Amino acid sequence: MDQTKLIELLNGDLETEYRSIVQYISHIATAKGAEFQSTIEELRQHLSQELQHATALAEQVDFLGGVPSVRVPPVSAATDTREALGQDLELEQNQLERYRERVSQTQEMGLGDVSEALRPLLQQTQDHVRDLQAALGL
Repeated sequence: MDQTKLIELLNGDLETEYRSIVQYISHIATAKGAEFQSTIEELRQHLSQELQHATALAEQVDFLGGVPSVRVPPVSAATDTREALGQDLELEQNQLERYRERVSQTQEMGLGDVSEALRPLLQQTQDHVRDLQAALGL
């Protein structure tokens, strides 16, 4: 893989983070049910971390000589809180796989500094998946 392709992939990851941010804002605002109150607080923490992820990705794209994307992919609407959490889980699982790939790819390319910048995103995304699975009783 060349650096141009890596920038393209990182911009795709950045766009997914933008989607995540918008989706979390929507789901936090519309979540209903006393049983989900602690989950809503957890989602607020996720939202803050997603913003950090987007910032880190944009910085890595710039570091590699690219221009960070500003495109936000379409966001799914949910009709109830459980459905919203399921959508959030699916998105986080997708991001987790992408970050695993990106850490591996950057290591293979000899970009240890980029790989190290992505590791916290990988770890936090693993935590998000676990949190959402627990909230959904999975």
